[in-house]
Amino acid sequence: MRVVEIITAYGHPQIKATHPTTLEITKEKDVTPRGDCIIATSASKGAADLSPSFKQLAAQPSTQITMTLTVNGRTLQVIGRGDPGLTFTHPTDLVARKSRYTCSRTLMVEANKAAADLPRSLVGELKVAGVPVRIGLVAEKRPK
Repeated sequence: MRVVEIITAYGHPQIKATHPTTLEITKEKDVTPRGDCIIATSASKGAADLSPSFKQLAAQPSTQITMTLTVNGRTLQVIGRGDPGLTFTHPTDLVARKSRYTCSRTLMVEANKAAADLPRSLVGELKVAGVPVRIGLVAEKRPK
């Protein structure tokens, strides 16, 4: 089984993308420099807005979750996995985590990248106010 979600978000001048273990997309329009894991703002979806089929599949530990970010024709993938602790109830945020920690904002655990791992040239593009960021999310059962 495979479920796809598409999210549109935008760049913001306050994006730092320096957090070593998390990466966040938010529906919030304004962010402060304290949000060092944020990579995109004004997102069209938060965790609570994801489809029931995505949430159900992503709550299984055998599910691979892939986030594909596209900005100005440049693409980057973040790959993690699902977890039974994922609740997807947060109204504004989606967070990819390198750890196994889960909360209402968590999109995936054991991610292979965090904000600090993004190429600095890509982060430079994400700092441009209003630059469109396309985010594709795929939840897919991994073969046993």
